[in-house]
Amino acid sequence: MNRILQSAAIIIVIQFGGFLSASAETMKAISFLPKNHPLMSQVNVWVASINSQLKGKLQINFVGGSEVIPRYQQPEAVRNGVIDIIFNVAASYQAVIPEASAFTLSKLSPTQERSSGFYGFMQKKHADKLNSRYIGRWLAGNFYFWTKKNVTTISSLKGLKLRTGSLFNRTMKKLGVVPVKISSSETYTALERGVVDGFAYTAIGPRKKGWLKKVKFMIEAPLFGASNATILMNLDKWNKLSNATREKIESITVAFEPKMVSHFIEGEKKELAKVLKESGVQKANFSASEKAKFIKLAYDVEWKHLASKIPGAIPELKRLTGN
Repeated sequence: MNRILQSAAIIIVIQFGGFLSASAETMKAISFLPKNHPLMSQVNVWVASINSQLKGKLQINFVGGSEVIPRYQQPEAVRNGVIDIIFNVAASYQAVIPEASAFTLSKLSPTQERSSGFYGFMQKKHADKLNSRYIGRWLAGNFYFWTKKNVTTISSLKGLKLRTGSLFNRTMKKLGVVPVKISSSETYTALERGVVDGFAYTAIGPRKKGWLKKVKFMIEAPLFGASNATILMNLDKWNKLSNATREKIESITVAFEPKMVSHFIEGEKKELAKVLKESGVQKANFSASEKAKFIKLAYDVEWKHLASKIPGAIPELKRLTGN
């Protein structure tokens, strides 16, 4: 009898345990960068925080990067529910949500954007146009131009071929730079073979990738410090979550964002110090006035482009982003 009772108890525990496990919502997440990329460090922190604090209710399986679904197909994948969560950048889906280009033009922190109304504005646009819930940001930090030659003026950039991303195409063309689209894995070879004369990228990453072995200068004129890197969840999956779970995700993200920003600001300072000390890269001889012109030109180009797409929305977007 004791054996029968013990067997029955084991069956009940197994079934009950299985029931508890099954009650947790499991979601699959991907990013446009590899999971172990230096810029993905805080994504992993966010995922770990969600899984820890919502244990038994929500489990996020971060399965990989663009090797799972290519970068530019990821927004459509989250729209259709093929994937539940993506860590991508708004430049990948700006054709669908033109307003998302304003992410990089914001003069506010993610925390300030929640108070200004920009956060709510973007939530509605993502819900209406991409069937997704905009949850928050996962990256911060400036972008810089890195070159083989010492660029002393804006005009001396003309004719250079630089590895680009969607974010820089319009600025480069305005500067007379030839934007060259090359995957991250092929950038070193492109620099080595002279296919490009440099690249546009964040401070964190190029040294570890070895790219700085092939360039000599960086233009110390930071561009687009307000990152357009977004955390998006399929809207149908978001709506199926309980109110308590949704509120917890939001509170975790609200606490996460300022720490994330600080992490990258401090990381950028430390990395640039290492770059200038260890890699042999020097600051380009750009005067203060040239730096100011360079930065203004980049922002003017992007606002002008945005105005051509959604002219009536520009005054509101400038107000919401502190411009």
